Amino acid sequence: MTILEVALPTPLRRRFDYLLPGNWSGDNPMPGSRVKVPFGNQELIGLLITCKSHSHLAEHKLKPALEILDEIPVMDTELLELSLWAADYYQCAPGEALQTALPVLLRQGVPAHLAGETVFTLTPEGKGLPQGALKRSPKQAALLAALQQQDYLRRSDLAPLGISRPILKQLQDKGLVETKELLPERPDTLHLLREQPLVLGDEQTKVMASLHTEGFTTYLLDGATGSGKTEIYLQAIEKVLTQGKQALVLVPEIGLTPQTLARFHRRFAAPVVTLHSGLNDRERLDAWLQARAGHASIIIGTRSAIFTPLAKPGIIIVDEEHDGSFKQQDGFRYSARDLAVMRAQRLGIPLILGSATPSLESLHNAQSQRYQHLQLRARAGSAIPPELRLLDIRNQALHEGFAAASLAAIDATLKAGNQVLVFLNRRGYAPALECHACGWLAQCNHCDARLTLHQSPRHLHCHHCDHQRAVPHTCPECKSPQLFPLGQGTERSESALQQLFPQVPVIRVDRDSTRAKDGMQKLLAGVHQGIPCILVGTQMLAKGHHFADVTLVVIIDADAGLFSTDFRGPERMGQLLLQVAGRAGRAEKPGQVLIQSYHSDHPLMQTLVSRGYHTLAEQILHERQLTQMPPYRHLALLRAESQRPELALQFLERARLLAEDTLPPSPLLSYLGPLPAMMEKRGDRFRYQLQFNAAQRKPLQQLLSQLALQLEADPLGRRVRWALDVDPQEM
Repeated sequence: MTILEVALPTPLRRRFDYLLPGNWSGDNPMPGSRVKVPFGNQELIGLLITCKSHSHLAEHKLKPALEILDEIPVMDTELLELSLWAADYYQCAPGEALQTALPVLLRQGVPAHLAGETVFTLTPEGKGLPQGALKRSPKQAALLAALQQQDYLRRSDLAPLGISRPILKQLQDKGLVETKELLPERPDTLHLLREQPLVLGDEQTKVMASLHTEGFTTYLLDGATGSGKTEIYLQAIEKVLTQGKQALVLVPEIGLTPQTLARFHRRFAAPVVTLHSGLNDRERLDAWLQARAGHASIIIGTRSAIFTPLAKPGIIIVDEEHDGSFKQQDGFRYSARDLAVMRAQRLGIPLILGSATPSLESLHNAQSQRYQHLQLRARAGSAIPPELRLLDIRNQALHEGFAAASLAAIDATLKAGNQVLVFLNRRGYAPALECHACGWLAQCNHCDARLTLHQSPRHLHCHHCDHQRAVPHTCPECKSPQLFPLGQGTERSESALQQLFPQVPVIRVDRDSTRAKDGMQKLLAGVHQGIPCILVGTQMLAKGHHFADVTLVVIIDADAGLFSTDFRGPERMGQLLLQVAGRAGRAEKPGQVLIQSYHSDHPLMQTLVSRGYHTLAEQILHERQLTQMPPYRHLALLRAESQRPELALQFLERARLLAEDTLPPSPLLSYLGPLPAMMEKRGDRFRYQLQFNAAQRKPLQQLLSQLALQLEADPLGRRVRWALDVDPQEM
């Protein structure tokens, strides 16, 4: 008897046994194939893990599967094992993890068929016609003659020949022409380059000499902004492609993929595909299948692209490896960066983690000799690092958030024909709406958060639960009409700069202005042409962009990370400020960075500006070691939320008792909580968390695996929404 062990898209941490379909007569299906099965009163599509001969259930209790959907598995053994390992490590149900690893259309049962380009060719009857046939129909004769001279015609070939669709259909109806699918050709390893590689500087040459494209090694490419990390990526990929292998490149933002794609297309003649949420489901599936078939040489994608199947894996590159967006924050809470390390190790291929401001975990791994540390300190070519200046804005009169020195510098930069970048990490017009008479603040009804004021269109918006409402004409508390925006957002900065500098374009780049498809590309088109302008934006502008004519960066509010309740706040502040500063002076023109701060004498700010990110990182690492926090210890969070706060608290108290029964508190493992989340109420749910802090991963993983099954069976666990977060990045 053959039993199918199937992972289904349910939150249950188990696999399910089924019999083969009643009409099945072939060999046993292969692991990684999709299986349609009955599940309660519905039908689900799961993934086959293995075929076995015994089940813990009696035979009469086993249901037959409805259908085996694949002759060839959609997920190969390597990717299946990686996904199952990740499900175990991140304490996620195996079916949910495997669903995340598949494109949406495959989850829905669409055939895993790589759609080729439709072309037109002659049928055997058409090939039998003599030269000059169909003279009475000149258009049909012209099409026939063209097809007799070449094997096929594309749709794009028909218009120059003056052939319309009706003409084509007439020949199809006569049985003389048929359509075929033309699959992409395998990459040509002899003609890979469209343009020659750049000449490397001394530091880049040393780095390339240390990079080996055979065997597994994790390289931390620690390079200053503008130091030429991308050129290192391109030349490493070239080596891999000449061996007939593929490269997988992960970037943190959709906004970076167009410029990264353009850079790769300029350099390589090899096929490049992208995988990110800006594509429709069919586009994502086609790119995924091209990578699986080996037709795509280079795959560029955001977080979920780590699960892309590779026919001939050669190298994995994670650009801006420090970026928090590589960690999934709900559902299957995996880290794409950390999975890249595991995947490269399993495949036996090199991994490059690149950043100008590496995460403390990666720096610690480099110091511990787990990663090979490669450094680029100088900017590429003749570019020099920008000058950083702290502006103490205490007791200064500000114009819409701008100090007089900042406005003077913007004016001088524009008059010199250069560009300015203004950084403010807050969307909207103002982060709050306040009553001048009584001090009332517009609060979200569903969250412990203030509503952000937006001007275009004018409304109040909660960026946590997406609640929106109209702006009141009078204060709900005292009926005063004196309602004023409080604080600065990107819309307000944009409006102020348009009034102050009407002669130049002011371009706002944030989530609101780039929602449309290709929105980022369209906004930045003028910037790349070099016209004098002012860019105003959030952290979307801080990552990886190359603006050759930006010579001034103004950071409006640099203090946010200094007093964060998250222990990672200072690290993220340093990374963000240095990444933003790195947009200035990247080409021939020198750059300047003005950092407005109410706390310019703060030790962290002074260290960052005067001694750089790496000195700041060493200082924070020392603090982490003293306080026993990552990367010196390992964290996990058990999160629970409910519309009834007492239920979430009771659930976590119960979880702590169960955990302490298994592993009592000790220097090796400590518990903290239950405690309210930093935002206790969000989307009408009250949120609490229990923290686990362990000296070693293995006992922590064993505890969490056992605890998850206990909580899944606990009746209280069905009355609250709960999740485990291993290696959390957001506290």
